[in-house]
Amino acid sequence: MYAIVEIAGQQFKVQKDQKLYVHRLKAEVGAKLDFDKVLLADNDGKITLGAPAIEGAKVTVEVLAHVKGDKVIVFRKKRRKGYRKKNGHRQAFTSIAIKSIKA
Repeated sequence: MYAIVEIAGQQFKVQKDQKLYVHRLKAEVGAKLDFDKVLLADNDGKITLGAPAIEGAKVTVEVLAHVKGDKVIVFRKKRRKGYRKKNGHRQAFTSIAIKSIKA
């Protein structure tokens, strides 16, 4: 069984016991969260499609950790003008584990 669920403004295809990284959530480590914006659910070939979400469906997740992604360097330069700017960015992520899918 899998489902397509919207978490933190993005859509993810999730299965039970799967671990994934989403944009930073405001939750403590070890907390259990329910996401009820399930857009599609597949139960052994039987597909349920929401318009836009399935009524009564939810995905339960557990927050594992708050982490930072890899560093991305943004470097801007204009030749022969002496213009150089260097900027770095590390995206904040939350590691979650899918505990159950109810359709």
